[in-house]
Amino acid sequence: MRIISSKGILFSGIITYNNNMQIPTSGEIREKRIKAGMTQSAVAIQAGFSQSMIARIEAGTVDPRASTLRRIVAVLNESETSYPSADDIMTRPVISISPEESIKNTVDVMEKYGISQVPVIKNGVPIGCVSESAIIGAMENEMIHHSMKNTVTDIMEEGFPTVSPSEKIEPIVHSLQNHHAVLVMDKGKVVGVITKHDCIRRLS
Repeated sequence: MRIISSKGILFSGIITYNNNMQIPTSGEIREKRIKAGMTQSAVAIQAGFSQSMIARIEAGTVDPRASTLRRIVAVLNESETSYPSADDIMTRPVISISPEESIKNTVDVMEKYGISQVPVIKNGVPIGCVSESAIIGAMENEMIHHSMKNTVTDIMEEGFPTVSPSEKIEPIVHSLQNHHAVLVMDKGKVVGVITKHDCIRRLS
């Protein structure tokens, strides 16, 4: 790493001392940007550069000026403190069902909590989900008898996407465009759930 004079901009993992700052590598800038949940275009707009410049810096194909790096680092630092993470907006505890649950009891759970889909979790690990549309589809295909004693594994769909508690809101919102919910996992276990309502509530 090169060392330049600085006014003390803080950068995670970069040590500042004696009014000097170690310049972050291209890989560290990319890692910091991804952790902040920002796209190259978003960083470019806020820092006042082109997206291609950010891409070249991250690829290590250009040797940027110190002032350029300081502006990029400042944008990433500000983003890290201003953008909420999954841990900030998730709902807990998670309403879920086990794979052995009957469809009838699953419907009761969904009606009780006013939800249209519910994750299927086994030993803290998500293995699928059940939605109202899946239940209706099974009824149309006569997979469900009036007794509804079938278990959810008979109609279980693909599970929700998962993120870590530190994931920023931008990629979560993107995932919610195609999924009912996003599960938050920590140390291999589900600890929270995020829906579109949780993201919208953050704005109020």
